[in-house]
Amino acid sequence: MEQIIEEYFAYLAIERGSSPLTIDAYAKDLATYRTFLEERGKTDLAHIERDDILAFQKSQLDQGFAVSTLERRLSAIKGLHRFALREGYVDADPAQAIPLPKKPGRLPDVLSIDQVNALLDNVDTSTATGKRDATILEVLYGCGLRVSELVNLDRANILSEEGFLRVFGKGSKERIVPISGIAFERLIEYLNEVRPELESTKAPATTAVFLNARGRRLSRQSVHAIVARAGMSIGVKNLHPHTLRHSFATHLLEGGADLRSIQDMLGHADIATTQIYTHVQMSHLKEEYLAAHPRAHE
Repeated sequence: MEQIIEEYFAYLAIERGSSPLTIDAYAKDLATYRTFLEERGKTDLAHIERDDILAFQKSQLDQGFAVSTLERRLSAIKGLHRFALREGYVDADPAQAIPLPKKPGRLPDVLSIDQVNALLDNVDTSTATGKRDATILEVLYGCGLRVSELVNLDRANILSEEGFLRVFGKGSKERIVPISGIAFERLIEYLNEVRPELESTKAPATTAVFLNARGRRLSRQSVHAIVARAGMSIGVKNLHPHTLRHSFATHLLEGGADLRSIQDMLGHADIATTQIYTHVQMSHLKEEYLAAHPRAHE
C-alpha cells in the first residue's frame, strides 16, 4: 500500500500540478486512513471493500471531525483508489459509489467596511514588523489573497508599473490581481524602506516579499497570528485571514463589481463558488432592513 500511495503523490505533483500544501494534507489524511485499515487487518488496497470506507467515515464523524475535514479525507481516499484502479494495482474501486458528505450551508464571515477601516488604521507602525503587518493586512484585504498566495509572493511577482500582482493559487494556477490605492502605497513603502531592515546577513538571501524578524520568508502560521492579533485590537475574536478575502469580495459586489470579475480576482475555477457572496450581500441587506425600517418589527 505504501508504494501505491507514494506513486499517487508523485502523480498529483507531476501530472495534476497539485500544490505541496495539498499533497501534505492528503498525506496526513491517507496516513489516518491507513492506520484505520491496519487496525481492521487490511494492509492491501486490493482487499479494501466499500464497508471499510463507510466504517472509516462513521468513525471520523463519531470522533467529532468537521464535515469539511471528512470531505477532504474522502477526496484523498477516492483519488487513491481511482489511481490504483487506473494503474492496474486493483480490479475494482470500492470508493467510487460513496458520495462526499455535504457541508451544512453557512455564509462566510464578513467584516463591515467600518470594521475593516478600524482594523487597518489600528496597527502600531512604530516598528519595522508593525509596518510589515500593516502592509500584510492592506494586501490581504486590498487584493483578496489566500494566505498561501501572500506568503509565496516573490519580488518579481510585483508588477509595480502596471499596478498588478502575479499570484499563484491552488494547483499553481497563475492569475493577475490588481493592486492600487493605499495597499499599493503601503507595499512599495514596505519594499523600499522596511524590508531592507528585516533582511539579515545571517539568513540565506531570499526573493520573498514578506520576511520575518530573522530575514526569512514569513510562514502561514505567522500571518494567521498577525491577523488574529489585529482582530483582537478592535474587539473581533479569532479573526481569520480568509475573512479579509471574504470581505474583499463582498465589498466589491456591494460596490457594483461584476461577479465574473470577482471570480477572476479570487481565482475561483467555478462561478458557483463566487456566487456565495451574492447570498452574503442579500443577508446584509436583510439585516439593514430589519434594523432601519419602521415597520420591520411588530
